[in-house]
Amino acid sequence: MITLSKKLREEAAKKKGAPPLPGSKTQRASIRDKLLAKEVPEMKENLPASCEVEFDNVDTLHRFKLTVCPEEGYWKEGRFKFYIDVPEEYNIVPPKVKCLTRLWHPNITEDDGSICLSLLREHSVDGTGWAPTRRLKDVVWGLSSLFLDLVDFDDPLNSIAADLYLRDKKAFEGKVLDYVERYAKR
Repeated sequence: MITLSKKLREEAAKKKGAPPLPGSKTQRASIRDKLLAKEVPEMKENLPASCEVEFDNVDTLHRFKLTVCPEEGYWKEGRFKFYIDVPEEYNIVPPKVKCLTRLWHPNITEDDGSICLSLLREHSVDGTGWAPTRRLKDVVWGLSSLFLDLVDFDDPLNSIAADLYLRDKKAFEGKVLDYVERYAKR
């Protein structure tokens, strides 16, 4: 039976660095961590050539940075960093992703780096949103594709960028190149 005094003794022993008391339970790995132990090596093996993954702490697989360096398209001269945080409820809910690099893109907000990518949506009207069958490699490939063929001008997060593209493609390209030069140059 778990008692308050036993719980307090265990916590005190843990703070002192002592081994766990006999009969006490050890921390179990979460489902997320077990999935990530399998998915991270798979993701690294299947990275697009334009992407790099960086873990600040090798023991924390649920938080990492992704760098995308597009080889073609409007953003081809840039280096764009994303922060990916995989919540405890993964794979039921999608990873949380923010763009850390300021850029001019119809599907990424300029101010806070929010991203409009259907597979990152928990509930998607078009049926292409997050599903428990998706993996981290799908997220990486989706983010990489935002700079190539997945640019969505019909459902933009940055409507000003999308409107500029529809009105004046040359001005849009000029603004993209200006942002790449100022904030994302390789």
